[in-house]
Amino acid sequence: MRIVPGIVLAMTAVVLTACSGGGSAPSNESATRSTESGGSTAPTTTTGQQDCAAGYLAQFTLRQKLAQLLTVGVTGAADAENVIATEQVGGIFVGGWTDKSMLSGGRMEQVKAAARTPLMVTIDEEGGRVSRVKDLIGPAPSARVVAQTMSPDEFYRFSLERGQKLKALGITVDFAPDVDVSGQPDDSVIGDRSFSDDPAVVVQYADAYIRAMTEAGVGTVMKHFPGHGSGSGDSHTGAVRTPPLADLQDKDLVPYRELVGSGAGVMVGHLDVPGLTEPNIPASISPQAMALLRQGAGYGAAPFDGVIFTDDLSGMAAITSRMGIADAVEAALVAGADNALWISTDAVSSVLDQLEQAVAAGRLPGHQVDASVLRMAKFKGTAPQC
Repeated sequence: MRIVPGIVLAMTAVVLTACSGGGSAPSNESATRSTESGGSTAPTTTTGQQDCAAGYLAQFTLRQKLAQLLTVGVTGAADAENVIATEQVGGIFVGGWTDKSMLSGGRMEQVKAAARTPLMVTIDEEGGRVSRVKDLIGPAPSARVVAQTMSPDEFYRFSLERGQKLKALGITVDFAPDVDVSGQPDDSVIGDRSFSDDPAVVVQYADAYIRAMTEAGVGTVMKHFPGHGSGSGDSHTGAVRTPPLADLQDKDLVPYRELVGSGAGVMVGHLDVPGLTEPNIPASISPQAMALLRQGAGYGAAPFDGVIFTDDLSGMAAITSRMGIADAVEAALVAGADNALWISTDAVSSVLDQLEQAVAAGRLPGHQVDASVLRMAKFKGTAPQC
């Protein structure tokens, strides 16, 4: 799979800028600037900033760098501690199958202590039918019900309280809000997970959620780029085809255009997008989709210099019917994703073996890995002060 030049330039810029501050919210003021030809130029950096980046990266072996770009689902505390101690993965995911006792009694601090660099603990707590810890922090209505029953300010206050509770459990990143724009029936794959079929409403409520979680100290991730709301199916069960890219411009892409500088990460969906992705290459492993997000010019947005996550690469047929987990993770990182997500720890070592081979063979450039490691550190708030 070829590398898009714009992605490489943007990543190189982040290598030089990620150590300029220690906050978790990326700033578009330091983003690369799109040129009229669709490329990008790197901002001016100092030798000190370059040395800072090199110094941070020097603490990792290549395998440990690659492990920082993985987030894997765990069954409980023992599973989490084992995969962290053996491979030093950068993130774990708390799913519906996870033993929630790991979130109480001080177990999470014990889990985090196994990591040599701060661990990212993720969850997808949207509310409604996608809620992993409602038994611990209380239920929340679906996004669609929220938009029908609360003002954006009320939703901000409600979300702030939930964010504080998530933080107290040891959660550091929530794979929310869902910014898909959809009027499909409530029980469809997106359905009531969408705030509205009006992109302006989606922007209002998603912005309130991101601000609230940020204040609570929990990172957020908008999903599913470039837009699942009008998709023709469910990526859990098979391929999903969206309307052509041109048709997404004034609807599905609006939330990303408006919120690209919010500090949230972005999750790319397993979506076949006519006019953007190549045949049989969904957006989550597509260099063209990553370039659209990074550069911004293709949909009228500022460049995105934050973290790009994939959707689950091991439990969704839109990917698994096409390739195995190791190939999927390699394809996603080569395409330009910063973090590959899947729902078990079983294949971590074999995935890392293949990624090391990909770097050695030149399929996955080392400077691209470094850029993603620095983006992850900045998103987690662990980049050094320089």
